[in-house]
Amino acid sequence: MKISATIQTLALASLLALTPADMLAAKKGGTFTTGNKTFLLNGKPFIVKAAELHYPRIPRAYWEHRIKMCKALGMNTVCLYVFWNIHEQQEGKFDFTGNNDVAEFCRLCQKNGMYVIVRPGPYVCAEWEMGGLPWWLLKKKDIRLREQDPYFMERVKIFEKKVGEQLAPLTIQNGGPIIMVQVENEYGSYGKDKPYVSAIRDIVRQSGFDKVTLFQCDWSSNFLNNGLDDLTWTMNFGTGANIDNQFKRLGEVRPHAPKMCSEFWSGWFDKWGARHETRPAKDMVEGIDEMLSKGISFSLYMTHGGTSFGHWAGANSPGFQPDVTSYDYDAPINEYGQATPKYYELQKTMAKYNDGKKLPAIPKAPKPLVSIPKFKLTEYRPLLSGVSTQKESHQPLCFEDMNMGWGTMVYTAPLPVVQSPSTLIGEFHDFAQVFINDKYIGKIDRVKNEKNLELPPITEGSKLTIIVEGMGRINFGRAIKDYKGIIGNVTISTSDETSDIALTPTKWTNQTIPDDYGTAAQTFAAPQNKKASLKTTAGYYRGYFNMNKVGDTFINMEAFGKGQVYVNGHAIGRFWGIGPQQTLYLPGCWLKKGKNEVIVLDVVGPKGEATAFCQNKPELDKLNLEKSNKHNDPGHRIDLNSATPVLKGELKAGNGWQTLKLDTPVKGRYFAIECESSQSGDPQIAIAEVYLQDAQGTRIDRNNWVAYYADSEKGNSTLDKMFDLQESTYWQTEKGATFPHLCIVDMGKEVTVSAFEYLPRAEQGAPGSVKEFKLFVR
Repeated sequence: MKISATIQTLALASLLALTPADMLAAKKGGTFTTGNKTFLLNGKPFIVKAAELHYPRIPRAYWEHRIKMCKALGMNTVCLYVFWNIHEQQEGKFDFTGNNDVAEFCRLCQKNGMYVIVRPGPYVCAEWEMGGLPWWLLKKKDIRLREQDPYFMERVKIFEKKVGEQLAPLTIQNGGPIIMVQVENEYGSYGKDKPYVSAIRDIVRQSGFDKVTLFQCDWSSNFLNNGLDDLTWTMNFGTGANIDNQFKRLGEVRPHAPKMCSEFWSGWFDKWGARHETRPAKDMVEGIDEMLSKGISFSLYMTHGGTSFGHWAGANSPGFQPDVTSYDYDAPINEYGQATPKYYELQKTMAKYNDGKKLPAIPKAPKPLVSIPKFKLTEYRPLLSGVSTQKESHQPLCFEDMNMGWGTMVYTAPLPVVQSPSTLIGEFHDFAQVFINDKYIGKIDRVKNEKNLELPPITEGSKLTIIVEGMGRINFGRAIKDYKGIIGNVTISTSDETSDIALTPTKWTNQTIPDDYGTAAQTFAAPQNKKASLKTTAGYYRGYFNMNKVGDTFINMEAFGKGQVYVNGHAIGRFWGIGPQQTLYLPGCWLKKGKNEVIVLDVVGPKGEATAFCQNKPELDKLNLEKSNKHNDPGHRIDLNSATPVLKGELKAGNGWQTLKLDTPVKGRYFAIECESSQSGDPQIAIAEVYLQDAQGTRIDRNNWVAYYADSEKGNSTLDKMFDLQESTYWQTEKGATFPHLCIVDMGKEVTVSAFEYLPRAEQGAPGSVKEFKLFVR
């Protein structure tokens, strides 16, 4: 009788947590549709106030706490991606259990009176490994990602069907919380292909989402390129944006459509080797206040970012810009689930739009923050102890050739005799260390766009060893087809008195070191590998710490070089001494009283003694670079005094893209922009994006562009932000720096230029807009 009474009490409490509309939907099913300038929930006007959360970035034990934090902020909906590659890590093997149980996450949202927006990809971006696409797709070398490639579409159909099996029963029509489902994701930033987007729409519908409202999101500058007539259209833009301008074109083509910002960026993500990103709370709060006052729906990306545990952090392009493990995002709810000053400022505004009702109380954190004294990792196994598989080949094999998704590869080859200094040349994805006869020679870092290394004279019988660690695959733009390891051949270039000589080793041994806890643990279970003779301290380190009181904490990795951490079997994430992130979040739900195991895989080796400690706050903004990340090397400043500009004149004031054509197309590898004045008269200028067009009027591929020189850069608003595929970021000069301002970009190869495209900042009035300018191509 007592058990029955308890069950009845819990059931009643669960019902009381829901609003009358929720209970009606749960009982009978409901509707969510688009009406005249508004969404309609069960036939009544409804403004979506969504919080973006990602279930794999939050330990399952904390899911409900994070949902309640969003509810207390004033949100009525949770928006989430479904990450294909975490559910199908090997082709045909699906996992929707544990931290991958997205259906349970949605049920927890409904339990707490929150609706759900599902974004099932197949591509999601999200600063996530390969944008959510599975690495094993790349085993088919000629695959065309995000196009109607038969194999790609076949696998998408299988995946989306699996998603439908999990989530279609939870749509609002079936009494669940899911009110909208997205088709693809920001496709306008990838290409123009309505037939492909239409095919994805059809697959999503056929997967069980045939009655729920389907929508697609894009930027205001490109949404018409792929907009389908039968889908709801939403815009993505960041804090500080001119909101009326962002919806202007939508209002012209669909005057009766509801307006929604499906990604209102609360902050930004961090990259290794760059400063921690922040965005003002004031801009975020004012933007949400304006949208709500105008009846505009939104999803705050991110409301809580969380952590890209293990190897799930992606990378951005042009170039290669890997993302850090923390996905704090400068969001209102920080990485470890606590309210920030941003949260409280936003909550005050959200309270005004809560129909006169008091917002729920902020829930108590599930675990306290704790510190742990320094401890030693006394057990050691050399890096080669982790070797799993081995193959011989005539040229180096990449990860995908070796059927490995994530980890490190060891390449060895006999070397020819080279009596003079030479250069090792190749494409290394992503961080290579070079040894000759087991002695360290140097590194080749893809982040720095390095592709070669000077070698000493090579004697007879010498052996080359190259260790290549793969970091996150690129998650945005055309470069998402991102193979890992050595890509193509390696050559050794040298010269004699008469000619240049290129030598190509043709006898390679390829060995894999998978990135997983099982491999790390096995190195300590097996006898020590006597052949692991590289003269390096790289390898596996194991130690333990004791806890009297379990809580959330942050393990400080500053004593180590570069690699991965596993705690009690959980993959915690990547670390890299260059920063800005120096600590990794350890959720208390993964720790225990007494003894806790820590294994560090360090592919470089610790700086001294292998020690660590845990602190009660994160360190996300501490750089340790060999040189500044500014692009102000005087040797890169090209003398333009005697050069003739290919274009000069005045740009227009205001927001939006501007295109200026050259009188005659010109060829060159570098382009320089000299800014001589601004629209406001203030010497501080900013440029959000720049494109050049080729002789056919097509935008030139920017994947090989490198920021070469800038006479002034403010904070993280460095020159590379001028061509990072993100319209909400920008190059900005320091306050007080005087005109003229000069920036130079290396396009990587000679191209033909026929036109110049310029985008100022997206905020009201386009602050920092350039007026008089000159463009040079050399």
